[in-house]
Amino acid sequence: MKTKRHAKILELIEQYSIDTQEELLRCLKEHGYNITQATVSRDIKELRLVKSLDSDGKYRYVAAKTEHAGISSKFRTIFADAVLSMDSAQNLIIIKCYSGMANAACAALDSMHWEGVAGTLAGDDTILVVCRTSENAQTLMQDLKSFHR
Repeated sequence: MKTKRHAKILELIEQYSIDTQEELLRCLKEHGYNITQATVSRDIKELRLVKSLDSDGKYRYVAAKTEHAGISSKFRTIFADAVLSMDSAQNLIIIKCYSGMANAACAALDSMHWEGVAGTLAGDDTILVVCRTSENAQTLMQDLKSFHR
């Protein structure tokens, strides 16, 4: 449940300009997560969310980047726990996940803003990653394999 909630938080802060814990709590409740303010506070700390100035001059929560090619430890954990296998064909990558985990892994993947990724699509147990070129797909596959368990 925590992994799915963390993936939802990453998705929400990507989609919306959320600048307070109260606003994040409200958004989570609107999406069916019945949690407390203390839980949101812990989640923000665990996800290492920081406030950053956006293009509108307002502060908002964003996922902090790490020194290792922008891959957060939280993404590594979510991805490694969810993914069973990966394969590619041309500019497409198919990622097989445990049942019910593809959305969480995909939200974590999307939060990292991989260069060369045109878009992603997640089902219950499968993620489709559409890359701009075959070379982009091969590079991404190598990066993803480096932290897949």
